[in-house]
Amino acid sequence: MAEQSARRTVRGLGTPAPVLQRLPGVLQDDEFLQRFVTAFDDAYAPILATLDSLTCYFDPHLAPADFLDLLAAWVGVEIDDSWDLDRRRAVIAGAALLHRRRGTSRGIQEALSVGLGADVDIQDTGGCTWSRTPGGAVPGNALRRVAVRVRAAEPSSVDPRRVEALLEATKPAHVWHDFIVTDLRGRQPGASLDAAQDDGDGG
Repeated sequence: MAEQSARRTVRGLGTPAPVLQRLPGVLQDDEFLQRFVTAFDDAYAPILATLDSLTCYFDPHLAPADFLDLLAAWVGVEIDDSWDLDRRRAVIAGAALLHRRRGTSRGIQEALSVGLGADVDIQDTGGCTWSRTPGGAVPGNALRRVAVRVRAAEPSSVDPRRVEALLEATKPAHVWHDFIVTDLRGRQPGASLDAAQDDGDGG
């Protein structure tokens, strides 16, 4: 059974607003009442500490680990179980910017770099320009294709299925793609991961 986390009392955690100080003065001298309301202070202290640091819960770099899944859902990120804690924080922190660049070469490159923890190079067949002359030459290529090179220190650690999933999630649906995984010097491992090119159905 997976371990479940929970917010609970914290031994030794003080409270900035003791209940006893909020009682009428005539009651504050009662020894029994002093001991009795201490139980409320112990229960309220974690709640007050959470409220005092609430902004930290919405900062992916500072939020508790068990709060990251909620942050990920808010920014539309699907967490990969293989990501370590630092990578989860980085992906969530950059989600808004990646959404804005989604479908562009830069957006694909940044999404794969963060998601895979590797260097990524992107080449596409598109292009854009402007001209004062009507009917000018159109840049780019009629073949809609994105070529991706993933360079990792340990190419065998890069799961092709994860590369494929990230590409499908970030590139335009009508654009074909292929990718290759190499070491940092551009050399392929013994078993080539040359390219998982789409079947031509727009994936």
